[in-house]
Amino acid sequence: DHDLSPSQTLTRLSHPGVYTALSLEIKADAHVRGYVGEKIKLKCTFRSTSSITDKLTIDWTYRPPSSSRTESIFHYQSFQYPTTAGTFRDRISWAGDVYRGDASISISNPTLKDNGTFSCAVKNPPDVHHNIPVTELTVTERGFGIMLSSVALLSVLVFVPSAVVVVLLLVRMGRKSAGLKKRNKSGYKKSSIEVSDDTDQEEADDCMARLCVRCAECLDSDYEETY
Repeated sequence: DHDLSPSQTLTRLSHPGVYTALSLEIKADAHVRGYVGEKIKLKCTFRSTSSITDKLTIDWTYRPPSSSRTESIFHYQSFQYPTTAGTFRDRISWAGDVYRGDASISISNPTLKDNGTFSCAVKNPPDVHHNIPVTELTVTERGFGIMLSSVALLSVLVFVPSAVVVVLLLVRMGRKSAGLKKRNKSGYKKSSIEVSDDTDQEEADDCMARLCVRCAECLDSDYEETY
């Protein structure tokens, strides 16, 4: 134990008496969701016990779903070296700052084919022993989600008021039916209260119709602005 430098962190493994030195810690988001055509940032941060020098290296790799093949997409050592071949050619850009412990990158114009696993590896000699975190990227179509949201909102705004109106109409129809039978038996004219009820119902129906039309116009306007 005394042979290890004070700057290194000792971690006991599963077997008694066995140790390993972990002097570099790396963190990355386990899951990232992005949308087709919108730039995606893959965050990666690190903490080293040694000062940052020109020997520090950062390597990002990509592995497609259901595949063991990995592809190097970005390398950093004093300068940025994004890949110039393959699926991510001319689409990877540096988004980090090594002096702040940031090794993040960005993907421009992502597509559904970019789904997969990304790994972030950092070495800062003499700190080279570290974990290698992975990030699962899921790219989807944003428009499909907006369409579903609009349909759901339209359903709520139209269905709920309509259901209330239907219930009220059924109640009034039942009351009118009972009143009609009573009038047929007694032969009396409508009272002022009944006339007022009929007028109020017509106004309520007209107001509800205007409300539904206005809701549909608002949704159409929001949908067009989104696209």
